[in-house]
Amino acid sequence: MLRKILLLILLLGLSACAATKPDPSAFNAAEEAIAAAERAGAEELAPVELRFAREKLDNARRGMESKQYDIALWLIEESEINSELAIEKSRGALERRKVNELRRENEIRREELRANYGEDFE
Repeated sequence: MLRKILLLILLLGLSACAATKPDPSAFNAAEEAIAAAERAGAEELAPVELRFAREKLDNARRGMESKQYDIALWLIEESEINSELAIEKSRGALERRKVNELRRENEIRREELRANYGEDFE
């Protein structure tokens, strides 16, 4: 009898440790993050990070199908993180483009000043 009670307690304990199936809306935040990264220009400016985000979300879906819920939740979070990284890398690349354009404009103006005032304008 004691053995049956211990076995029952063990089984109840193990079932409590099993991951519960996450809500299907758990994917929404990751999908929205990927869409935001696409809008930020990540296709061109951070393609590796965007690809990682998509792959992790696909793997999370496969994890859900195979009932590996804890792994699926972890991959959803990883997908969101990669999307955020793609967004930030895209923003940085756009800012670098702006800076480079301003540098070019400054160099053109500098050359115009040299042409008008000679080398002594500086």
